[in-house]
Amino acid sequence: MKTTPEHDERIASMKFSSVYPHYVAKVEKKGRTVDELHQVISWLTGFSQTKLQALIKSDATFQQFFAEATLNPNASLITGVICGYRVEEIETPLTKQARYLDKLVDELAKGRKMEKILRAP
Repeated sequence: MKTTPEHDERIASMKFSSVYPHYVAKVEKKGRTVDELHQVISWLTGFSQTKLQALIKSDATFQQFFAEATLNPNASLITGVICGYRVEEIETPLTKQARYLDKLVDELAKGRKMEKILRAP
């Protein structure tokens, strides 16, 4: 699926620290915890709690955030529709990675079991 260059640039330049509170609010509103959110983010990116907090504090953009990440080899197992896009069909790598994260947060908020979210075999 093709995204527009403008859409891709908007995601690349968006600050992770501006989106993070929305992730927290979304999962907490549905009875999940910040620890679970951090577990999901860590699974996808390889970031420790300390590294995640440093990136939030430094106002890293999504481009910087994912440039420092070591994407989980099972990330390609994340499929489905998020924000009107079928994740597995997004062609721009950074946009796909950001939507992977959105999809995982969405699954967490919807009450999906952690083993399923983390694509455990």
